Amino acid sequence: MNDSTYIDKPTILVVDDTPDNLSLMSGILKDSYKVKVANSGERALQIADSVPSPDLILLDIMMPGIDGYQTCTRLQTHANTRNVPIIFLTAKAEVEDETYGLELGAVDYITKPISPPILLARVKTHLELKRVQDFLRDQNQFLEAEVQKRTVEVMAIQDVTIHAMASLAETRDNETGNHIRRTQHYIKVLAEKLRHHPRFAYFLDDDKTLEMLFKSAPLHDIGKIGIPDRILLKPGRFEPEEFEIMKTHTTIGRDSIQHAEQQLGIEVPFLALAKEIAYGHQEKWDGSGYPQGLAGDDIPISARLMAVADVYDALISRRVYKEGMPHEKAVEIILQGRAQHFDPDMVDAFIELQDEFRQIAASHADNDEVMAEKASYMEIAIAEKI
Repeated sequence: MNDSTYIDKPTILVVDDTPDNLSLMSGILKDSYKVKVANSGERALQIADSVPSPDLILLDIMMPGIDGYQTCTRLQTHANTRNVPIIFLTAKAEVEDETYGLELGAVDYITKPISPPILLARVKTHLELKRVQDFLRDQNQFLEAEVQKRTVEVMAIQDVTIHAMASLAETRDNETGNHIRRTQHYIKVLAEKLRHHPRFAYFLDDDKTLEMLFKSAPLHDIGKIGIPDRILLKPGRFEPEEFEIMKTHTTIGRDSIQHAEQQLGIEVPFLALAKEIAYGHQEKWDGSGYPQGLAGDDIPISARLMAVADVYDALISRRVYKEGMPHEKAVEIILQGRAQHFDPDMVDAFIELQDEFRQIAASHADNDEVMAEKASYMEIAIAEKI
């Protein structure tokens, strides 16, 4: 490919403090390129920083004021000029001088007196290299942008799918409409509070883990989809055999998530946490919970966090068969459950965060219309003895 294939001629900036040299260089280059000249390093920096920037710079080293080395260094630090190739022009022929110039970022080194064929050949070569590098850089930026765009789209689809699955479970439950949203935020602020705690830092002191906790939290009650309506929608206390069936929602939830993971054929980190939460959020610190009767630190941290978040929201939330409990009473009950139902350090953190929990509850409160719709559905279900 020759220079005539350019739609617009490339621009060459020639920097030299000697007028005769500027005239000579311009004469050699003008037939093939647009030529700009600067008689000092200061003027070269001004021209180079203009828009559009030159495609290549021929830079004399020995100049008063800012010399070629200093000019090169400053060009390398400016965003507009750091990718413009620089060829040093100098009478210095020492290897050390050439090495130093290349270390500063120059792409080539031409000694004076200038040979026109060599100058034109070197300029053409480096312009073609720059064109290839610009193309690759643009392609990389395009690909990075596309990857980022696709990643955002996949994450958005993932989040929508999670919430759709969680909301599907809640349409069959007497839970409040924004329960999953509130528990997400409860578990997030609680985890952030504990991320540097000596007992939890190894697990929580990582932004990615906090993000996965937030993402997986809505699936904590997904297993309720598998509970019969006659039990799930019952307004009163469960009979012992009914409670045993209700308790299976933890296992159903874990198995459902695990099945989905197996269908994908890969392990997904946030689904691992989702399984822990779904299976273990009904465990209690003293070992009296279910399904495994785990106690203390044997209960996964993710499940312990959800236990606090889930119980608090259940206490303060209005149900179709009860009014919501005042915040202060809910806090009192959580505190009573310290080292019995809940991890004691998590309760201590909850007490410090109780105002934030109250604000989250207010920000994501349910409206009466949602509750009325759920109440109507439950009344029909009970009337039909589902």
